[in-house]
Amino acid sequence: MGKALHLIACLYSVEDHAKGLTGDERLALRKRLSAPLMAKLYKYLLEIRDDVLPKSPSARAVRYALNQWEALTRFLEDGDLEIDNGATERANRDIAIGRGNWTFFGSDNGGKTAAVLLSFIATCKRCRVEPFAWFRDVLSRIATHPMNRLAELLPHNWKPLGAAAAQA
Repeated sequence: MGKALHLIACLYSVEDHAKGLTGDERLALRKRLSAPLMAKLYKYLLEIRDDVLPKSPSARAVRYALNQWEALTRFLEDGDLEIDNGATERANRDIAIGRGNWTFFGSDNGGKTAAVLLSFIATCKRCRVEPFAWFRDVLSRIATHPMNRLAELLPHNWKPLGAAAAQA
């Protein structure tokens, strides 16, 4: 398993070098450096699959990686994707911590509404957008915003009304 850990460390080293690059630049770097590393990792996992004890933690890790290979390699297809979901896990930590406090939202619809709102807040934070400013702006103009351009109002595309008007 040492070889697998070494290959994974090399993948994260590529990601360190990719910080600050555009999505297209990061994708090109990944195709050149990460894709061959992932191919080596896949080959290695196949080689050791039958050599590890079936019920050992190593065997479970190998089976998991091979069963999830499509998801594990998705970052090689889109330079805007992260190599892992660590940022998402951190963004959802508040939700996990508060879950015990939020047992009752009054109704199933209340719970669904809270989930949507918390998702928007987490997305705003991830995009370095102040959530209250985003909600205030989007809610003030969504009724008159063209339906075919709603994606413009999502946190990763959002420009405050004044900035959006200046660019029009």
